[in-house]
Amino acid sequence: MRLAKQTILRLFQYREFLILAKSIGIKNVYSDTLAEALGSSATQVRKDFSLFGITGNKRAGYQLDDLLSQLNELLGKNEKQKVIIAGAGNLAKALMQYEGFKKEGIEIVALFDNDPVKCDPQNDPPILPIEDLYNFVSEKQVELGVIAVPYYVAQQILDLMIVAGIKGVLNFAPIYLKAPKDFFINDMNLRLELETVAYLIKTRTKAGVHKESS
Repeated sequence: MRLAKQTILRLFQYREFLILAKSIGIKNVYSDTLAEALGSSATQVRKDFSLFGITGNKRAGYQLDDLLSQLNELLGKNEKQKVIIAGAGNLAKALMQYEGFKKEGIEIVALFDNDPVKCDPQNDPPILPIEDLYNFVSEKQVELGVIAVPYYVAQQILDLMIVAGIKGVLNFAPIYLKAPKDFFINDMNLRLELETVAYLIKTRTKAGVHKESS
């Protein structure tokens, strides 16, 4: 069963809410509660869960621990996810410092760079030459990668990752990357995201000024 990206995203959002709810002692949750927390609808919540045979009780809702356990299994949270990063610059360093990855079982096992000065096999995790990427991924059976390199080498790096066995990447390079249909790419352009928010704020502010003056 091939699921839409938005469906998967909602499942992860449900899971985050359940973890928070459990931390404050909640035992049961309702589709209405989940919908309100995500800005969705109860119908959408029930539809998402029905795809996996998850059902609740009209009176008691969903038993939180059971629902969380099912989502953990569905989303692969019961096993560690090994990740490599191509590029050992400032972005990679910021990702390395994010504690949330370890808490969620995401382990960055190596970084790769073409700058010999940055390479350090003794580092934890090791920073290795880009030419070692193929053998490392093949031997360690890594399936997830992060592309944090300049745009003009991003496609070359992606091609290398695909040949090595990577199944999906988080791409920070500001360029469209070509890949097989069954390969997963999630593009992240932080500058464009921020510029979009800034533009929307600016246009809404202007609209408010025009409305008041009319």
